[in-house]
Amino acid sequence: MHQDCKKILISEQQIVERCKQLGQKLSEKYQNNPRKVLFVGILKGSIPFMAELIKHVSIDIEIDFIAASSYSGTESLGDIKIIKDLDCSIIDTDIVVIEDIIDTGLTIKKIKELLYHKGASNVKVVALLNKQSRRICDVQADYVGFEIENEFVIGFGLDFNQRYRNLPYVGVLKEECY
Repeated sequence: MHQDCKKILISEQQIVERCKQLGQKLSEKYQNNPRKVLFVGILKGSIPFMAELIKHVSIDIEIDFIAASSYSGTESLGDIKIIKDLDCSIIDTDIVVIEDIIDTGLTIKKIKELLYHKGASNVKVVALLNKQSRRICDVQADYVGFEIENEFVIGFGLDFNQRYRNLPYVGVLKEECY
């Protein structure tokens, strides 16, 4: 365990197991889908989760990425900025947004609105973590890896000031580190 981590909340093995389950559910949902299915990762935090998840998806998919920012340190600023947009057209496409964590819900709400505005047929959200206690807008993930309490988590893509993303588990950051 990393020295700045207070405890491991979700182990690498638990994450892999849950990704297998989610991958199977997504494969079943879209197996006879008539439209293109595009998995959209929200950079940078979704990368490890998306990489693990798509290994367990048995249907043909395409992938792309979008980058949004709303955090400074440990607090969401509420002002969502799109830093990198998609590279492809999504008109008449079914989108599966891959998110590391849904906290306030502001980022995912803004991204869903943007994707529908760009012509997506349908937008579903898969989140590794759901922190319901911090939600300030009415948005939910369609698929959730794990429900967590209001602790500041790091690892498996989640960061604090761009650090700790490479940890193979989700841990709780020690308070003295922030």
